Amino acid sequence: MGETIKLSRVQNRLAELSYPVHRDEAAVQLHEVTITFADGQANLGELVDDTNPDAFDDPGDLFDALQNVLPVEAVGEPGQSDGDA
Repeated sequence: MGETIKLSRVQNRLAELSYPVHRDEAAVQLHEVTITFADGQANLGELVDDTNPDAFDDPGDLFDALQNVLPVEAVGEPGQSDGDA
C-alpha cells in the first residue's frame, strides 16, 4: 500500500534513506510515495528518477535536485500569478 505525504514533509521522508544513495535506488525506494501539492499530486519515485545527478550525498542534495523537476502545481497557491495585474 502506498504512502501519501504533503510536499512540506518531503525532506523528512528523504532523510529516511541511507546516504550516499544512487538516483535509481532512491527512485525505487520512493516509488510508492505520493506527494500532494496545493493543486495536484505526483509520484515521488518518478520525480527522483527525473533528476539529473546520478547519486546524492545527503537528503539536502536530493531535495535540491527535486526542486528542478517539481510540476508547476507544486509552486505557490492555485491561481496566483507573479506577473503584473
